[in-house]
Amino acid sequence: MIKKRFLLEGRDILKLAWPLLVAQITQMLMGVSDTIMAGRYSATDMAAVALGFSITVPLLCFIQGIALALPPIISRLQGNKNLSGIADASQQAGYLVFFVGLVIAGLIPFTESIVALFPMAPALFSITVDYVLYVLFAMPGFALYQWLRNYCEGLGKTKPTMIITVIGLMANVVGNYLFIYGVGPIPAMGGAGCGIATAIVIYTMLIATIIYVRFAPALQKYNLFGQMYKPNMVTISRTFKMGLPIAMTILFEVTLFSVVALLLAPFGATTVAAHQVALNFSALMFMFPMSMGMAAAIRIGYRIGQNNQRQAQIAARAAILIGFCTAACTASFTLLAKGFIIGLYTSDEAVYTLANALLIYAALFQLSDAVQVISANALRGYKDTTAMFIITFISYWLIGLPTGVILGRTNWITAEPMAAAGFWIGFIVGLSAAAVMLGARLLYIQHPSNAARLRAL
Repeated sequence: MIKKRFLLEGRDILKLAWPLLVAQITQMLMGVSDTIMAGRYSATDMAAVALGFSITVPLLCFIQGIALALPPIISRLQGNKNLSGIADASQQAGYLVFFVGLVIAGLIPFTESIVALFPMAPALFSITVDYVLYVLFAMPGFALYQWLRNYCEGLGKTKPTMIITVIGLMANVVGNYLFIYGVGPIPAMGGAGCGIATAIVIYTMLIATIIYVRFAPALQKYNLFGQMYKPNMVTISRTFKMGLPIAMTILFEVTLFSVVALLLAPFGATTVAAHQVALNFSALMFMFPMSMGMAAAIRIGYRIGQNNQRQAQIAARAAILIGFCTAACTASFTLLAKGFIIGLYTSDEAVYTLANALLIYAALFQLSDAVQVISANALRGYKDTTAMFIITFISYWLIGLPTGVILGRTNWITAEPMAAAGFWIGFIVGLSAAAVMLGARLLYIQHPSNAARLRAL
């Protein structure tokens, strides 16, 4: 009986996860298309887009993190058959996320000062400022898009996210072509045009999501726009307290990899390039367990809403098992296809040699990464986000990064600094620590003595 329930829960998680996977990969392809198309215009414009993206992506991730508080809330209400409460809770989250988007858009007058924090050539500075400015204008739209996207996903409707993201990718390519290179009356704007295209894509996806939410038959019973609820500061505060740790956790991870790239800079361009090859491919493979974790958060919230603690446990275990097996497959592929993978990125022999060694670490990295991200998302499904935040901070910044610095930049343990390899060992140590601690926290949360506490969250 348990085996059957395990298989059924695993099937439901996979049904939710695969559209999320396609959507996540499609989002990555938007960044790839930006880089390629700006690079064909000029190396300076490609560098400006890369710098502008580095500046704006933490802000986008912060908004996304706040919005990720919504799926566990409404999936729990759905499981409890409290349909009337879904619209109210969703609108309160909408007020919060939109406010955060407006606050970030409030940085527009300070765009030049923000970009000036990063020393660069005048020509590069001008293009980067324009790119960042256009993306900042899109922040309120991005906030509303993330709100509606997470509303749909919380109700188990993940395919619309996939379809709309694919539409966004197509709009991104067309927009890049029009505004980077110029067509007819539209002047060629180079990297700055890439920022305009990004803003247009964000609002395009927002409009498409509004249309889906408003008219999709499957969502009519939830009636999100049927009645406007006044802002409830108690509910908004509770949602913020749940979303802020998620947002900070995402920022910790994003900034960690940025800091490591800076710490590797003294070792030269070859080391940084090889590190980037391994990191970029790992980020692609990370989309598999990440999607599984997002699906697990939805299912766990739904089962908690049904007051079915046992089935919530089964959902978490099924997601971790499937995610680990998937990571084992992607790690094996990484090891077996190292030469092919590196060849997609570079033909430089020195970079190839170093990246070949780093991909071994990247393969091991995927195993612990899968367990920790699914466990973290499972805790999100249980609304236990503060513990997730504390554990990831300790694992990434107090265990993983110091280990990487000691091995990569000093000879305290090894005869000479290990450079990039040392930092990758640090990644593995940090993520393994996160996997163990998050897993332990998950077991604690799932203990029967905590059942009443979970219902109250």
